[in-house]
Amino acid sequence: MRSVWTVAAAAACLLAAAVADPLRDQADAEQELWWHHAVIYQIYPRSFKDSNGDGVGDLKGITSKLQYLKDLGVGAVWLSPIYPSPQADFGYDISNFVEIDPQYGTMEDFDNLLNASHSLGLKVVLDFVPNHSSDEHEWFKKSAAGDDTYRDYYVWNDGKRDETGELILGADGRPVPPNNWVSNFKGSAWTWNDQRKQYYLHQFAVKQPDLNYRNKAVVDEMKNAIRFWMKKGVDGLRVDAVITLFEDTQLRDEPHNPNSSETDPEERGYYDHIYMENLDETYDMVYQWREVLEEFDDKRVMMTEAYATLNQTVLYYGTPSRPGASFSFNFYLITSLGAASKATDFQRVIQDWMNEMNDFRKPNWVIGNHDQFRVGSFFRYGPELADGINMISLLLPGTAMTYNGEEIGMDNTYITWEQTKDPQAVNEGPNNYLMHSRDLGRTPFQWDDSTSAGFSTSKSTWLPVNSNYWHLNAKAQLEAEHSHLKMYKALLKARTKPAVKSSNFEVKSLDDVLVIKRDLQDQDSFVVVVNIGSEEATIKISDLGSYNGLKVWTSSSNSATRPGDSVPDSITLRAKEGLVLTTGPVDTPSGSPAPHAAVLVSLLMPLICLMK
Repeated sequence: MRSVWTVAAAAACLLAAAVADPLRDQADAEQELWWHHAVIYQIYPRSFKDSNGDGVGDLKGITSKLQYLKDLGVGAVWLSPIYPSPQADFGYDISNFVEIDPQYGTMEDFDNLLNASHSLGLKVVLDFVPNHSSDEHEWFKKSAAGDDTYRDYYVWNDGKRDETGELILGADGRPVPPNNWVSNFKGSAWTWNDQRKQYYLHQFAVKQPDLNYRNKAVVDEMKNAIRFWMKKGVDGLRVDAVITLFEDTQLRDEPHNPNSSETDPEERGYYDHIYMENLDETYDMVYQWREVLEEFDDKRVMMTEAYATLNQTVLYYGTPSRPGASFSFNFYLITSLGAASKATDFQRVIQDWMNEMNDFRKPNWVIGNHDQFRVGSFFRYGPELADGINMISLLLPGTAMTYNGEEIGMDNTYITWEQTKDPQAVNEGPNNYLMHSRDLGRTPFQWDDSTSAGFSTSKSTWLPVNSNYWHLNAKAQLEAEHSHLKMYKALLKARTKPAVKSSNFEVKSLDDVLVIKRDLQDQDSFVVVVNIGSEEATIKISDLGSYNGLKVWTSSSNSATRPGDSVPDSITLRAKEGLVLTTGPVDTPSGSPAPHAAVLVSLLMPLICLMK
């Protein structure tokens, strides 16, 4: 009897090893490149949580909500700028790249946030804003004063000259700007500096002068700023506005973009930016920053923000022999799709992106951020499709980004002209500001139905709280049986499943219904079905594939189905309704699913081995 037990136990131990080793290998791989399957949650610090009642979010406020983020299932937080800033562009005009803005707290507060995040298993990524500084940075002050050390830290020019080399003077007696370049915030990208008697370049706000990356001293300064934060234990960088690092040295006028609907030459969209964006030197600088990150033992992520063509965007990844960004943001669910899009449009955009991916280039999906209208706003997809868009982005292969508030379906907040803070909107004037305002998507996070939605104890906040906070908030949705937030958490749980973590996927359209299939041999399958159309749509399960016993894993908030519901031979989807289906067990309010055999093996085999 003993010999039989010994043989059985030995076999069990071998089975345990066979099960455990691949799992351990997979875990090691995931630890090495943690971002490949992570959800990275963007926090706009001014609007996330205010700890001291001044109406502005801060670092202590973020720290107090880390458990909420852990419970969501996200793997990392990305913080929009927290550096000292005059706040002309709310943190993107930086006056010191290696300090903390007192409005948000102290360096000790940041260290506490970093340590608390790491103790919860959350990574922390910082915004890195390399294109420009504030005009109140010491570098710019000294450059404007003609200090030899800082003279060429920025892009300066005398002005436009005629064929003989003489400066062309304007009506005010000053030289006219060097060329027709326009800033992202409307109007000339050149501003005259009376102290230096020259123009300086600013591709963004007047108070955001562009740094000169053809000056090695500037390159070294910014590399050292990266090293400063990496040495503190920060897990990576999101590189802002990377496409504008270098400009044409000849300062040639940009041509009109014949494909643009913009008719105002004062607007950025009027031109084809062949001399201001995505120059070859820009890619090389990204590759150099990657080399800086590789100086550190732990793998650090670098995400690049590039609103560019598909071909230009993927170049930021670099090559296996000269790597660049860990991934370059995929903005095509923002820039190429909207409320009028069809299921076939989604299929095309998704497939076009995935066709560019490979073992080196890993996919990612972005549906919103602090520069965009909210996903569920009528300017974007509309409130009824917001859940469906989350299903699509979160259950495709690769990294997924979530902008704070997307998990609870936050909408745009109406901002009056008098309440407007965004310089991009201010430059448009009172008649046109609303369509250009980023304030609408930056309002305080809606935690509960208390004062200022639980964001602050103050009734006065830096931007007004959305008036719908009394019913649309995180607390109410956590307590509800069915909500945006409950669905979001279910999606993140699905992301832990082998089929969803794999690179296997298929996307197709059945008339107005978008279908995303995540299958892996011997593993539970997941199928996303979203009715993109404005009318009911019926699909046959047989059209999805050879699936038996499909159940509802989760459903959009506009759906009558619930987790655990069995799926009949055909499904009728309401307009904009989304479902996630699975062949596996489903958590339901009445209880938890039975554990898989593999899970039982992993739990019981060590005990059997010990008994041996």
